[in-house]
Amino acid sequence: MTASSKVVSAAIIGAGGISKRHYEGYKQAGVNVVAIADASEAIRQLREKEWEVRAYATFEELLANEDVQAVSICTPNAFHAPATIMALDRGIHVLCEKPLSLDLDACDAMIAAARRSGTVLQTGHHLRSNPLARTAKRLIDEGRIGRVTFMRLRQAHDWGGAEQVRGVFGSLAASGGGTLLDNGCHMMDLARYFAGDVRSIYARMATLKFQIEVEDTSVATLDFENGAIASVENAWTATGWEESFFVYGTQGALECSNRLGKARLRFLNREFGYADWGAADETWYDFATVDNAHVRSVVHFIESIEHGTPVVCTGEDGRESVRLVLGAYESARTNSPVPLTLAAQPG
Repeated sequence: MTASSKVVSAAIIGAGGISKRHYEGYKQAGVNVVAIADASEAIRQLREKEWEVRAYATFEELLANEDVQAVSICTPNAFHAPATIMALDRGIHVLCEKPLSLDLDACDAMIAAARRSGTVLQTGHHLRSNPLARTAKRLIDEGRIGRVTFMRLRQAHDWGGAEQVRGVFGSLAASGGGTLLDNGCHMMDLARYFAGDVRSIYARMATLKFQIEVEDTSVATLDFENGAIASVENAWTATGWEESFFVYGTQGALECSNRLGKARLRFLNREFGYADWGAADETWYDFATVDNAHVRSVVHFIESIEHGTPVVCTGEDGRESVRLVLGAYESARTNSPVPLTLAAQPG
């Protein structure tokens, strides 16, 4: 993939809640959103007025009628692959919301389409654009915590106290899974971002609160190729909202959570040899804005198109998080660990 000319206009396919972050990201990147597509007439009318865009009922209509250089795919999961492939085949760069798709064959087809057309395919794992996660990754790569030994990653909420799961998220056909897929794919990607490829996975899940077709609570244990171990915890049954990661190494630790207030990153080590169990040297990383990673992700997408900078989360990365989630579902079904030998990518 080589850098192209400046992106002038973009479109958003699927104009629900998350699309607002994409719209903000394009605006911050200096790109004009000119069109949207959504099956809901009410949403189309809302966005037409709110964003002053042209609105279509289907992505096929939008792609046939609009001359855009970039598009965000923010539809329900089941529609990610067909919309993405059609856009890529037309030479349009794509930022596809997570999960990349619901099966590996579809992921492979998306990756192959990007390679054929020489376009950017970015997976919307926005946490890779979070300054706290990016700082943690830098410290890990610099060897500041030594060899990673254990991680705990958690994303959990209760839908703001709602009595029902929002929209189509509780539908197996439309969403493909519950909290393990919706929240867990982010945590699976973050786990790989910090510690590399996974060797095996063991998971348990249940539907404990909502009358839905998918799981609302899950825990997975990951065994990495480098010997590290991680716990990935996700729930729609957790009062409030939590997004956190804890990375422990042979020489230090990285801790980050929004559970008790604004998220900050703490780096702990024993550089000066404290012998006390609880006392250690600590450095805090506190950023002015940590809640707009979705916006930053869109900006990174545009930078990759215009300047050829590395894609912050590739289609291949998106495929791997899907593979881990599918492995977790198989583990829960069989109540046994599932080996995850690396699958070959399309040539």
